[in-house]
Amino acid sequence: MKIATYNVNGVNGRLPVLLKWLGETQPDVVCLQELKAPQEKFPEQAILDAGYQAIWHGQKSWNGVAILSRGHEIKELKRGLPGDPEDLHSRYIEAMVKGIVIGCLYLPNGNPAPGPKLDYKMAWFERLTLHAAKLLEYNLPVVLAGDYNVMPTELDVYKPERWVDDALFRPEVREAFKNLVAQGWTDAMRKLYPDEVIYTFWDYFRNAYGRNAGLRIDHFLLSPQLQNRLLNAGVDKHVRGWEKTSDHAPVWIEIAEQ
Repeated sequence: MKIATYNVNGVNGRLPVLLKWLGETQPDVVCLQELKAPQEKFPEQAILDAGYQAIWHGQKSWNGVAILSRGHEIKELKRGLPGDPEDLHSRYIEAMVKGIVIGCLYLPNGNPAPGPKLDYKMAWFERLTLHAAKLLEYNLPVVLAGDYNVMPTELDVYKPERWVDDALFRPEVREAFKNLVAQGWTDAMRKLYPDEVIYTFWDYFRNAYGRNAGLRIDHFLLSPQLQNRLLNAGVDKHVRGWEKTSDHAPVWIEIAEQ
């Protein structure tokens, strides 16, 4: 079973790129972030025509998450992250697909830091950590996939000394990610490739993609039930080089069938 995550940076504006990639790679499940589209403007018919069912949580101009499935029913479990009824950002959606709980998330950026945006990020991270702990209690296979807006270690960022004060790399943000993983989650990419330089995001500026000046901020966390079923993982880096593409590349894992 191939599961992918992709921050599309605008699902309608990048629809040709998304459809081309889906056609090329045909993952079984896809988590999308940054739809940047209200609920009624999600391109459901185009996604259906590509062979995918979809559930989505839209928001005008910003955020937005979706889960796509090819050939398997999607049973929606949750829309929005618990813990703050006043938080209206569309950043989390959760579903059951073929016996696996899929949590698709778009964690806040947090810049400029310090300030209210970093405070919101840390509060959201705390809510995610509490929800993740509950998911582990169910003793089910769970994948938490998406754009975490965190580079966990210096290996995950080009020239880390330039990012020391950035909300994606500040010590408290990295510590929050570390604490989340320590609940019993497996960082899929690092389990398979512990020492390799792997990036999932390249800025549009200063020829970052051409220079491979990237960041690894899109992650898969696997519950204990899945860590031994992990077969493969990778980044479809070439997609970042396509015309009118997102600044993220799709990231994927392959899980053994039971």
